[in-house]
Amino acid sequence: MSAFTTRPEILGRFGVVTSTHWIASAVGMKILEQGGNAFDAAVATGLVLQVLEPHLNGPAGDLPAIIYSKAKDKVEVICAQGPAPAGATIDHYKAEGMDVIPGDGLLATVIPGAWDGWMLMLRDYGRLSLRDVLEPAIFYAEKGHPVLPRVAATIAGLGDFFRTEWPTSYETWLPDGAAPQPWTNVTNPALAATWTRILSEAEDKQGREAQIAAARDAFYRGFVAEGIADYLAKAEVMDASGARHKAVLTADDLAGYAAHVEDPLTYDYHGWTVTKCGPWTQGPVLLQALSLLKGFDLGAMDPNGADFIHHVVEAKKLAYADREVYYGDPDFANVPMDALLSDSYADARRKLIGTSASMELRPGHVPGFADQADKTMALLDALSRTDQAVYEPTMAHLSEKKGDTVHIDVIDSDGNMVSVTPSGGWLQSSPTIPGLGFCLNSRAQMFWLEPGLPTSLEPGKRPRTTLTPSLALKNGVPQLSFGTPGGDQQDQWQLVFFLRYVHHQMNLQEAIDAPLFHSAHFPSSFYPRSRQPGMIMAEKTFGADVLNDLRVRGHIVTEAEPWSVGRMTAARRDPDGLLRAAATPRLMQAYAVGR
Repeated sequence: MSAFTTRPEILGRFGVVTSTHWIASAVGMKILEQGGNAFDAAVATGLVLQVLEPHLNGPAGDLPAIIYSKAKDKVEVICAQGPAPAGATIDHYKAEGMDVIPGDGLLATVIPGAWDGWMLMLRDYGRLSLRDVLEPAIFYAEKGHPVLPRVAATIAGLGDFFRTEWPTSYETWLPDGAAPQPWTNVTNPALAATWTRILSEAEDKQGREAQIAAARDAFYRGFVAEGIADYLAKAEVMDASGARHKAVLTADDLAGYAAHVEDPLTYDYHGWTVTKCGPWTQGPVLLQALSLLKGFDLGAMDPNGADFIHHVVEAKKLAYADREVYYGDPDFANVPMDALLSDSYADARRKLIGTSASMELRPGHVPGFADQADKTMALLDALSRTDQAVYEPTMAHLSEKKGDTVHIDVIDSDGNMVSVTPSGGWLQSSPTIPGLGFCLNSRAQMFWLEPGLPTSLEPGKRPRTTLTPSLALKNGVPQLSFGTPGGDQQDQWQLVFFLRYVHHQMNLQEAIDAPLFHSAHFPSSFYPRSRQPGMIMAEKTFGADVLNDLRVRGHIVTEAEPWSVGRMTAARRDPDGLLRAAATPRLMQAYAVGR
């Protein structure tokens, strides 16, 4: 008899869509039904998620996507992570009294990338019109949707702050002076009007590509950019530093931005080739962890046992320590990925994985980078904090005020595949732009204000984002798309899912349903950059014996409630064309659909 799963693994041959909200998944399937491909469906799904989960993503956010185009027969990365504005210098932030960039307000903003990323995907890989993919989002913004309890709680928790400090957000999210109740109908008429005007201006042009180009222009060089710039010219708002600050983003920054396509990084593991975005994301940590774990017989370990958890966590600690020292925008920094993914490097690092939990943050030694490593470790010792909880954005037991992310996987009958993790522009992290119905992102908080490091703040540099979709090939054929929200936990949860799927013959839903865990050993990417050495958060579902075994090994175990860790979704195309999809039951909103 098959193992019980919370939902069936969805099977079909026409198409599958899985995302972090059931309405968005249904919209993506609608697009496939009306003749769109996986790229069209992903765009429509992503735009609807900006309405349904505004505390997790928005039009002025950011996104990386890993895609496989059957026509091009190539796996590619769409980078829609906006860089720092021209005025975002270390000297400016230091003059504002900053040692660490706050996680909210206007100083935390980089150039918005999400809208251009979606439009690039639609233009170059989709086949439907701008109207086809935008109309569902306009519908839900204008007519409303049953607001999620987490959205309602986020708004309620910030109501007083919005009223006194961010009045434009108060007007948008508490229009009658009260936060919405869970599951009541919530609209965003300003956002609906913004999209409707973009569509109207675009349809003055003749031809599909010309209309998409006009939509990009409207956002970055037209009325949307003007609305953003007009607000920022006057706004000075409170942020987590405890003071009010103005933005550095300008209309010129917006006008010069464009998303782009680049090649992924890859690593071969047990017949699979895993593809990730480059070191401007945290994505390579998953590849590094695989290179370390390749030397252990994980298939012989209980996938829910202490031995499996211990080895995976210790590998994560080493990979994430390297993230802190070496990763950054490769257009600005020399990132030694060839060395970090080499067999010789992994063989040496693997020897550090012993029988007891490490309490040290131990980056590896790459020739020529000793000074950089020393400087980074000194900075972390001075600024990373251990006196408060680490930022864990999707944990149900933590504050509703944190921001987070969404994820989408789509595969169509032709074999086109999309794995995309949009984020940023959270309603709780930046004030709403008057008349536009959305707010700016806060990704600049991932920069350091110490010069000379891969993640030091510089104009034009991409922040090292935590956003990290995944796509894997089996024997050279693209088959598996997966990802999750979760900040620094994204590649941790994805790693656990992938290892169980590869080594333990679980189907997609079984691998997603299984208990999850992650480490908070290393510094968070988010303000205030906290860390908790040796800490593992694990669902109680593992059982007391397993959790106590981990404590005996020296791990500091924090027990999470069952079904509270992770928000994984995944989709697969088998070699015979059978499509599969699954979504986590955690938080009771992600859903996979298909036929």
